[in-house]
Amino acid sequence: MDCVSLHVENPSKDGDIAAIMGFSGFGKKARTFDLDAIFEQTRRTAIERSQKLPAEGDEDDDDLVGPPLPPGYSGRMAEEEEEDDEEEDGMQDEDDDNPVRKIPDTHEITLQHGTKTVSALGLDPSGARLVTGGYDYDVKFWDFAGMDASLQAFRSLQPCECHQIKSLQYSITGDVILVVAGNAQAKVLDRDGFQVLECVKGDQYIVDMANTKGHTAMLNCGYWHPKIKEEFLTCSNDGTVRTWDLNSEKKHKAVFKPRSQQGKRVTPTCCTYSRDGKLIAAGCQDGTIQIWDRNLSVHTKFHCRQAHVPGTDTSCITFSYDGTTLASRGGDDTLKTWDIRNFKKPLNVASGLTNFFPMTDCSFSPDDQLLVTGTSVKKDEGNGKLVFFNRTSFQKVYEIEVANASAVRCLWHPKLNQIMVGTSNGLAKVYYDPVKSQRGAKLCVVKSKRKEKQAETLTQDYIITRELHVVFVQQISHGVAVLIFLLTFTYTVSVIYVAFS
Repeated sequence: MDCVSLHVENPSKDGDIAAIMGFSGFGKKARTFDLDAIFEQTRRTAIERSQKLPAEGDEDDDDLVGPPLPPGYSGRMAEEEEEDDEEEDGMQDEDDDNPVRKIPDTHEITLQHGTKTVSALGLDPSGARLVTGGYDYDVKFWDFAGMDASLQAFRSLQPCECHQIKSLQYSITGDVILVVAGNAQAKVLDRDGFQVLECVKGDQYIVDMANTKGHTAMLNCGYWHPKIKEEFLTCSNDGTVRTWDLNSEKKHKAVFKPRSQQGKRVTPTCCTYSRDGKLIAAGCQDGTIQIWDRNLSVHTKFHCRQAHVPGTDTSCITFSYDGTTLASRGGDDTLKTWDIRNFKKPLNVASGLTNFFPMTDCSFSPDDQLLVTGTSVKKDEGNGKLVFFNRTSFQKVYEIEVANASAVRCLWHPKLNQIMVGTSNGLAKVYYDPVKSQRGAKLCVVKSKRKEKQAETLTQDYIITRELHVVFVQQISHGVAVLIFLLTFTYTVSVIYVAFS
C-alpha cells in the first residue's frame, strides 16, 4: 500500500522505484503521426520529380526498358553487339539452309556381321534395334540399348536355311520383320526372330502366274505398306509382283504382271510402294520402270520403257518424302531421278557409279534435299563410298569412304538422322552425329563410355587399395622387427644379469 500511494502521489520518483524494483522503465509513449503533413509532403515530392524528368532525361529515354546500362557501356557498343548477334543468326540460318551440314558423319561404330556381303539392313521405327542379313544366310539382331562395349549381336539365326538374304524390313509398327531370301517364300518374324508367317508357294506348272497362290521362283525384293501394317509386297523371278496380307497366309491379295513392249513377261528386280501407299512401282530386268495403281492390277498407270540399259538389274527404286520424285539405281552404273507426272525422260542423271550388286540402295535424306547411294569396288582395288547428290542440281556435294570394300546397302533413318551401311566384307557401319542425331547407335556408345569410366574407377580403387596394403604390410613388418629386437635385447640383458648375479 505504501508503494502504491507513493507512486500515485510522487510520479517524479518513477525512476527510483524502477531502479529499486529492477525494471528499466514502465513503457514508452506511443508515436503520433500527422497524416495531413505526410500527404502534403508526398504531393510536393511528386510534383518536383515530374518537373525534373523532362529537363534531365533525353528523348530516347522514353523507349528504354529495364535497368540502366553499366558504366562504360555506350549505346554504340550495344548496337555493335546487336549487329554481331544478327550476323551469327544469319550464319546459323545459312548452315540450316545447307543440307550438307546435316549429314551425320562425325562419329561411327562398326558391327561385325560376318565375313561375307551384308546384303540386307533393317532398322525399327524407334531406332532401338537393327537387323542385318547377308550372303552367309544369317540374320543377326542388334539391340543398341542392350549392347556392351564388345558390340555383339544378341541373336543370330538362319530363317531361310541355305538361301542368301535379299531384303529385311521392319513394319511401320516395328513389331514384325519381313524377310526376303533367295527362295520363293517370304517370311515374317517377330522382334525376337520367331516365325509369324510363311508365304505359300505357288504351282510352277501353271502357265498363268495369276492363277497360282504364290511365287514359284526366287524372290528379289520385298516392302511393307507405309500405311497398312498388315500388308506387304514381294517381287520374283517368276515375273510377278504380289501383295500379301499378314492375316491370310494361304494366298496372295493381288498380282501385278510387268510386260515388255511386245507383251512378253519380264522379271522385276526391285519393288516399292509410294509414300502414301496408293502406287506400286517395279524396276525390271529389261530396263523399264512400271507403276500401277494399287487397286488396279491389270494396266500400268505410269510406264518408262528405257529407264536403264536393258539386261541390267535395276537394284533400287524409291520415292521422295514429298511423293513427287522417284529415284532409281541402275545396274548400268547410273543414278536417276524422275517426275512421275512426266515419265518420258529423267529429271537428272549421274553416271560412273559402279554397281556390282543387285541390291545396291539409294535413299533420300530426311529433309528431301539430298540423295545418297553406294559405290562398288573390286577386292583390294580401292574403297567403296557413299556419294551424296543435291536433289535439285544433282551435283555431287559430299562423299564418305566407307571401307576397302563395296558399299552395298545404305539406309538413312528419317527420325534418328543416322546412316546405316552394309559392306561386301561383312561389316555394318553406323554413322551418326552426337548433336544432329537422335538415339539409336548413340545408346550403346554412351553405355560403352560409362562402362569404361567404371572400369577406370575400379582400376584406380584397386591400385589405391594395393598401395595401402603394401604400406600396411611394411608397417607391420617394421613393428614385428622392432618387437623381436626388444625381446632379444631383454633376453640378453636378463641372461647377463643372471650370469653376474
